[in-house]
Amino acid sequence: MWDAVGHLFPLAIAGAVSSVPISATVIILLSANQRRSSIPFTLGLVVGIALVTLLFAVLAQALPLASHRQPQVAVGTFEIVIGLALEILAFIEWRRRPRDHSAPEPRWLRAVGSFGPWSSLAFGFGLAVRPKSILLGAAAGLAIRGADLMGWQYPVAVLFYTLISGSTVVALVVIALSSPVRTRPLLERTRAWIAGNGALVTVLILVMVGAFVLGNGVSRLG
Repeated sequence: MWDAVGHLFPLAIAGAVSSVPISATVIILLSANQRRSSIPFTLGLVVGIALVTLLFAVLAQALPLASHRQPQVAVGTFEIVIGLALEILAFIEWRRRPRDHSAPEPRWLRAVGSFGPWSSLAFGFGLAVRPKSILLGAAAGLAIRGADLMGWQYPVAVLFYTLISGSTVVALVVIALSSPVRTRPLLERTRAWIAGNGALVTVLILVMVGAFVLGNGVSRLG
């Protein structure tokens, strides 16, 4: 189980510090729809992360697993593919990053503040199935498979990954709803910081987690 935790934790942290869900959360919390939309958005995101991770954990069960201390060729090969995909995604994000830090946020992101509860729920779920989240979920599913867990440990591993990955959004919502007036300056500073630095942070995280997954894959082949 601890082997799974060691492989899942960096992946979950990469999901937790993802700039798009955090930006969307901040925008909702700064909007007039704060109370009626923030919780559905959070629920959609967390449920989406859990379902994506669970799906890949189930699919990974079809991969053959070698006996203890033997190379895990199938799992390792897929981890290498996902690691490379994360590095390619990092390159794409680097090329697409805004050159002008003073440029306004994308129109679709600014529109999040006008979403009602059901739209926020769907949007949160949609963020859990974007390319970066899918790749991280796939890597998490492979990590769970590679750890060769017992039956009850599978849902625990999925829950661990989900809770860590969604922790920043959950924390922001809980803090803001508990003390909306006091947290508003913090939310405004967070929004401004992400607007100026979010793209670079995303690229760095993708590069690091891609290298981590690649390393895991190569080590399983040895």
